[in-house]
Amino acid sequence: MKFLFDLMPVLMFFGAYKIAGMNEAVAAHLATGLLGADIPAKQAPILIATAVTILATFVQIALVWFKHRKVDTMLWVSLGIVTLLGGATLFFHDPVFIKWKPTAVYWLFGIVLLGSASLFDRNLIRAVLEAQLQLPDPIWKQVNAAWAAFFVLMGFLNLYVAFSFSEETWVNFKLFGGTGLMLVFVVLQGLYLSRHMEEETK
Repeated sequence: MKFLFDLMPVLMFFGAYKIAGMNEAVAAHLATGLLGADIPAKQAPILIATAVTILATFVQIALVWFKHRKVDTMLWVSLGIVTLLGGATLFFHDPVFIKWKPTAVYWLFGIVLLGSASLFDRNLIRAVLEAQLQLPDPIWKQVNAAWAAFFVLMGFLNLYVAFSFSEETWVNFKLFGGTGLMLVFVVLQGLYLSRHMEEETK
């Protein structure tokens, strides 16, 4: 359930884009009223989906706050990025900004993981998972580096899909491709770590 909650903005983006794309004339009328400018029918779905994503992220943070009375820093940062780049997309009526959003988030995660390890000698992946996993120190470093590399590569992959394929292909990749690759990476890493967990137990 938490997995779906974390994906809420992405799911809302995907759903809004697909629904708006089913009737572009209505979507264009809605987008024109929302943005106060004459929005072409072909451009309306991505703009509506962007507005829905910004709203969904605010709702997500509000729900987290009401439940836990605190919000993780990275969630605030994600809100800032989606508001900044999504807002630019709505203001300039240009989807290029929202297409950069996943890359900005991925690269920020990668930089934080690498920077914390190299500058402050703090392994953030270990800090999150150490209560559930017992691993040797070198393996924790490998795990942290692997996640950082994964996020960096995902950032490049998002840009490649966004600017090499159609807008609809990118929207599909944003949900299915990004989420699918994340799950595959987690499974493969789990299989790799299981060996070291057994060795540490012995």
